[in-house]
Amino acid sequence: MKPTNIFFLLIFTLCCVNAASAQYGGYNSGYGGGYGGYGRGGGMGMDRSMMAGPQSTPSKPKEIPAEETAAKIVEQMRPELKLDDLQAIAITNALADSIREQGVLLKNESSSQDQKVEQINALRESTTKKINAFLNPDQIEKYKEFMANFKGVQKDKSKKKKDSKDHKEATEEEKTKKAEE
Repeated sequence: MKPTNIFFLLIFTLCCVNAASAQYGGYNSGYGGGYGGYGRGGGMGMDRSMMAGPQSTPSKPKEIPAEETAAKIVEQMRPELKLDDLQAIAITNALADSIREQGVLLKNESSSQDQKVEQINALRESTTKKINAFLNPDQIEKYKEFMANFKGVQKDKSKKKKDSKDHKEATEEEKTKKAEE
């Protein structure tokens, strides 16, 4: 054979082997092992899982650090009780400790619901005593009022959410009745 024929035959053979390799799994990986492997490839060297986009796995909501929550509460409390810087820091630390401890109590699966309620009430009393130790008598009275209002605000928020759900359900029932007529 002539050298040019051998050259073209060699080029042709390399092209055929390269095409077969790309079609059935890529470099020395055999069926299904490489980019776009046999039976799973979506073309252009991509796996079907790559084409699906980001996987949406349900994840836990991000927990807000106890220090951040305590700081927000003290921020609201500070003007009403006229706290100085030292009092604000001490109360923030006491609240942060209490919030962390409350989280531990709530996550404890070995305790019953009643036990958890008792433990949280005891923790609340203990925290109140710690906070009262940093306040003067006038501030203690204002603190009691603040906490009563603070609890009321939390209850009002949950009540508003419940009322809005009830309103949506009533609106849907009205729409259903009108559609039936």
